[in-house]
Amino acid sequence: MTEEENVFRGGQGQVIEAETFRDSVGTMEQSGKRKWVFPRKPSGRYTDYRTIVAVVLLALFFGLPFLKINGNPALLINVLDRHFFIFGQPFYPQDFFILALGAITSIIFIILFTVVFGRIFCGWVCPQTIFLEMVFRKIEYLIEGDRNKQMRLDRQEWNTEKIWKRSLKWSVFVIISLVITHWMFMYIVGHEEVFKMVHEGPFNNFKSFLAMILFSAAFYFTFAWFREQVCTMVCPYGRLQGVLIDKQTINVYYDFKRGENRSKWRKGEDRKANGKGDCIDCHQCVVVCPTGIDIRDGQQLECVNCTACIDACDEVMIKTGLPPGLIRYATEQEIEEETPFKFTGRMKAYTVVLVLMVGFLGFLLNNRGSMEAKFIKPAGSSFFVRDGKISNTYNYTFLNKSNSDQVVSIKIIEPAHGEISLSGSGKIILKKDEMTKGTVNVSFPEKEMKLSKQNVKIGVYDQKGELLDTFETYFEGPFKLQF
Repeated sequence: MTEEENVFRGGQGQVIEAETFRDSVGTMEQSGKRKWVFPRKPSGRYTDYRTIVAVVLLALFFGLPFLKINGNPALLINVLDRHFFIFGQPFYPQDFFILALGAITSIIFIILFTVVFGRIFCGWVCPQTIFLEMVFRKIEYLIEGDRNKQMRLDRQEWNTEKIWKRSLKWSVFVIISLVITHWMFMYIVGHEEVFKMVHEGPFNNFKSFLAMILFSAAFYFTFAWFREQVCTMVCPYGRLQGVLIDKQTINVYYDFKRGENRSKWRKGEDRKANGKGDCIDCHQCVVVCPTGIDIRDGQQLECVNCTACIDACDEVMIKTGLPPGLIRYATEQEIEEETPFKFTGRMKAYTVVLVLMVGFLGFLLNNRGSMEAKFIKPAGSSFFVRDGKISNTYNYTFLNKSNSDQVVSIKIIEPAHGEISLSGSGKIILKKDEMTKGTVNVSFPEKEMKLSKQNVKIGVYDQKGELLDTFETYFEGPFKLQF
């Protein structure tokens, strides 16, 4: 590689090593000390769009625990008691194969989505970004002011102003962390149980109280101190970026073909004639970055595609009379070849696959059956013969997965001529979301049984005569010699 390929020239003859920025983390000094990031408050069309998305997602987060569908929670993941509801539909450990397939589908979805659309999820949907940038950071701006005021406050001694501002900010952060934790618990035990525990007090629910304190401390630590380090040092998604993103991936990019050579702005200057690019080296794209990087250095794992640099750069371009879009959503190939963006065949194919995968997951969730039936012979039991009939006893277990009570009946499907002996009217009442157990006798005429152990198929039907579920087991009879 030639020397020209290793470096590029900045404004006023400055030579910048192209890859040295990848040798260190943008939020850390060479000594290893944390470099605190004070991003300027962003504004612009993308910031407005992201704010709308954040408001919708936060409203969904805080409202979903109170939403019920068919009398069931819209979303409940109670691992301790093994109660699971997704879109109001109950799920049980028996349905975990669906959830496993859903998890695999989700992983493939993330991979394909990242290959095509980059890290849009990180900047627009990720809970870490939503809470940090749209909740905690906004409170910080409200209490301490914008970038310059925060930096001045950080440098000054612990006087009255600094003490009350920091105390107020940290107190609000603690309260918000507690609120988030309580809402997270609503997704585990339900909002009724959370309100009940709050009413009863911490000493009557000490384990739950302790768990809430620990989780609240974790949220506070993450959003008050650790912050962007989560994205740069902990989250594996940023690491995946290096192997998933290629030159045809849509990402936030700096148009170096148009921007270089960068130089300070001079009014009335013909920049093109003087060999200067559109970048006026104002560093506004740097000061608004929540992870402290310079997008002009190229694609970096610290970049979460939050679009703050796009809004900051567009604002400067408009003020200087230059066309916006110096930093924009683009592909690396589009910038290198200076061609208009095209939704390539590969992107279309991946998008179709993504839609099909979402549809497949929806199909799995909605077509898992309304009940599950099992017929198991009790351990050590055997057949008995009475009035020319051979009978076997089975313990049945019915799990009603529907959102309503059901009345079911049992019939022998194969072989024919089988009879069911059930106490009462022969009907079984199943309560919704509950498991029902009992005992049933199955009989066949002795002349119909050809084998000492024969396969049988038992069906469970609703009141309309529709088959709900089947179960195959075996039926025992006397040993018969075959000639």
